[in-house]
Amino acid sequence: MKPRKVPLRKCVACQQMMPKKELIRVVKTPQDEVQIDLTGKKSGRGAYLCGKLACFKLAHKSKALDRALKQAVHADIYQQLAQDFIRVEDDFLANKERDENEE
Repeated sequence: MKPRKVPLRKCVACQQMMPKKELIRVVKTPQDEVQIDLTGKKSGRGAYLCGKLACFKLAHKSKALDRALKQAVHADIYQQLAQDFIRVEDDFLANKERDENEE
């Protein structure tokens, strides 16, 4: 049996290729809302970030999310995303550790 191919995605901030499950997806929904998508299944244009707060700050500074989502992301949305990112970071890291333990 052939091993399954692991889908890779690039972090928009640090430009590292990583397995899709190790990245956090930020999505622009069809209603033009910018949200964090932990499931990776929400409809809309997505951009991927490492699970590190430093990468989020770098993406904000370099406007990488603006380019990846093809829409200007306002400062208040960045503040909301920063709060969501901090809250989600712990859940994301816990899920990542659980997945590693299963393998």
